[in-house]
Amino acid sequence: MPKVNVYNMLGEQVGEIELNDSVFGVEINHDAIHHVVKNHLANRRQGTQSAKTRAEVRGGGRKPWRQKGTGRARQGSIRSPQWTGGGIVFAPKPRDYSYKVPKKVRRLAMKSALSSKVLDNKIIVLDQLNLEEPKTKEMVKILTNIKADKKALIVMEEKNENVVKSARNIPNVQTTLVNSLNVYDILRYDSFIITQDAVKKVEEVFA
Repeated sequence: MPKVNVYNMLGEQVGEIELNDSVFGVEINHDAIHHVVKNHLANRRQGTQSAKTRAEVRGGGRKPWRQKGTGRARQGSIRSPQWTGGGIVFAPKPRDYSYKVPKKVRRLAMKSALSSKVLDNKIIVLDQLNLEEPKTKEMVKILTNIKADKKALIVMEEKNENVVKSARNIPNVQTTLVNSLNVYDILRYDSFIITQDAVKKVEEVFA
């Protein structure tokens, strides 16, 4: 089982924790990660883009000039795609981009992403993360203490309003719950900060 250090909010090591091999020590499957990240980004698309085809553009009912004898190219409508103000060829229409990925693939991708953070020494386990009041300055201090002052994802077991409010104004720092954790966010942030209680919850859900 992989072992990682446990730190307090001052950045001091206060112990060690053994991580579950079946969650934090699996062989990384890049193919599964690719599928799940691609699916996550597709599901986020609004799909509200829309443009008019030549059938939907106003005007252009009359032939602009006769077929032959003018010396100009033949034209049937001033709303054909080659005209300014004409319709769009294969115009995009509102559509749903979302699709499903098998549950086994999603779980494998999650375990692979978590294992990659352990392998790269990018996981930081805190004994607890509590703030008496919402203070961005305090959160910045904590991140500096644990040497995670770049892009950081903070994972908690339960929602803590003081932590959420303290972190939301810091660029490139995001808070999330175990239930909302996704592969895209894990890979997107450099530091993966997680509380001890959240580690147990992750192991319960994905083991």
